Amino acid sequence: MSLKIRLARRGTKKRPFYQIVVADSRSPRDGRFIEKIGTYNPMLSKDQKRFELDTEAAKAWLAKGALPTDRVARFFDSEGLMKRTPSNNPEKAVPGKKAEERAASKAAKAAKSAEAAAE
Repeated sequence: MSLKIRLARRGTKKRPFYQIVVADSRSPRDGRFIEKIGTYNPMLSKDQKRFELDTEAAKAWLAKGALPTDRVARFFDSEGLMKRTPSNNPEKAVPGKKAEERAASKAAKAAKSAEAAAE
């Protein structure tokens, strides 16, 4: 059984509130979980403490092989439980094939209209 430490959404519409839970990776996001180890409230301002975490329980689950999601890994990094390397994907901003084709056709039309205006 592969374990994940992830966020489970609670709260109402447009007022998100999350619990940090340990769950089986196959269970749904808001479904069954094994243990609640903290909370995260993104509605609080950045100068307030947005998350609370039971560090001892988190250390125990990490030792058992549970893998945190990216957001939870950020929390663990700020608490000093683990070191997270920032992800870098320089190809993320590169447009896809369709967008490149549209840009090329647009440039061709602009060049054609500029050439017609020059004559």
